[in-house]
Amino acid sequence: MTMVFSLLGSAFGAEAAVPPLTLDECRLESPSGIGAIAARCGDLTVPENPAVPDGRQITLHLAVVSALNRRAQPDPLFVLAGGPGQAATDFYAGYAAAFSAIGRDRDIVLVDQRGTGKSAPLNCEYPKDPESPTVEPDQLKAATLECLHHLDHDTRYYTTTVAVGDLEAVRGALGAEQINLYGVSYGTRVAQHYLRRYPQRVRTVVLDGAVPPQVLLGPDMAIDAQRTLDAILARCEHDSACQHRFPDITAEFKALQKRLETPARLTFPDPATGKPRTLEFGAEHLGGVVRLLSYSDGTAALLPLLLHSAQSENNLAPLAAQYLLIEQTIESQFAYGMHNAVVCTEDLPLINRLQIDQRALAATYLGTASFDGLSALCSVWPAGVLDADLHHPLKSDKPVLILSGGNDPITPVRYGEQVLAQFANGRHLVIGGYGHGQLASPCVPGLLARFINLGATAGLDTRCVAGLEAAPFLLDFTGPAP
Repeated sequence: MTMVFSLLGSAFGAEAAVPPLTLDECRLESPSGIGAIAARCGDLTVPENPAVPDGRQITLHLAVVSALNRRAQPDPLFVLAGGPGQAATDFYAGYAAAFSAIGRDRDIVLVDQRGTGKSAPLNCEYPKDPESPTVEPDQLKAATLECLHHLDHDTRYYTTTVAVGDLEAVRGALGAEQINLYGVSYGTRVAQHYLRRYPQRVRTVVLDGAVPPQVLLGPDMAIDAQRTLDAILARCEHDSACQHRFPDITAEFKALQKRLETPARLTFPDPATGKPRTLEFGAEHLGGVVRLLSYSDGTAALLPLLLHSAQSENNLAPLAAQYLLIEQTIESQFAYGMHNAVVCTEDLPLINRLQIDQRALAATYLGTASFDGLSALCSVWPAGVLDADLHHPLKSDKPVLILSGGNDPITPVRYGEQVLAQFANGRHLVIGGYGHGQLASPCVPGLLARFINLGATAGLDTRCVAGLEAAPFLLDFTGPAP
């Protein structure tokens, strides 16, 4: 059964005893392995079950990237990663440059959410990404049960409800009276729930790829993914150079889907090692790689070329290589057990399957496979602690900046509009043609720094966003048209 915490919050309330915290010099490795960021790292001990403070303890791993300015502002920025399942330290290491303007005047705090990174990680081994349509439900069930058998943690206490109490414990240990929040994707759920629990501790909030509290993630994923793909291909058809190079791109994609109902056996160089790799590449693999390439306007710009090369030129290797690159990135950065703890408590069990439009779902290029897979996984994963108001609308007068990509396949613009309705001092910026997460988009890092420094949406100059355009389509493997 789902466990419900009191609406008064967890044992990590504002008046809870502050555990000791020691920070030592450390380096945060970039995902490429080329560079590293100087920081101060430490571990904070907290109870696994907040309702039993003297029970089993776990450690939260955190890093503080110090402000360049010696007279730093007293309110740091807490960065909340997405997934669910990505560690904040890993996310920051990949986007450190985008936070540099903020980091001039403020410390940046990175807390690996419990279950991720070095914070009591819930690592599960799956044959593929659990949300991928390439995994059979029975495979997912077996792998999930195997993972649960080997995990040395009570997975019921790795949900958003408990995570916001952890953030409050870290804030108290650092001695910050107020903090600023940046959340991306799932991290926007955490940011909003922290604001709900500890409004007096929040100064400003940035929600990048926002998820409304009321939304249950799962059934709309395939429908929104289809909408995004349709928009990408339509943009190609209305772009003279792209349309001339790929005149029948939508028809080519449908033909490729049909053809790959019988998987093709490929041997090609592994993009990570260069060694020969053999792969059975079918329609499910096609759906998985198309979905994830559509997350960014930069990778979406590859799609017409990859689809045309695969179908009309019978060259599946570039598309398959992209599939392997994405799969390897996901496997290295996500703690699937933490993902399961969240999704199988906060989303899947609460969905009314009678309200799902199965016909619309089946008509998408992903079909019902992804949702069916998550349902199978969650059928054996224990539900955890859940605040009764986690999915209630949130009302606040705090300054909140909401960022949406006009072509986001997972947190569409309508989500941002729904979130905006919660905030009397909110502002919603939509970047047309862009995908999921706007942090690294041109002009956005400076815009976020100005917003946080100003501490208000009123008077914020956002004109630079209006001039942003999606990346041009690649017409061959050397680049876009001149």
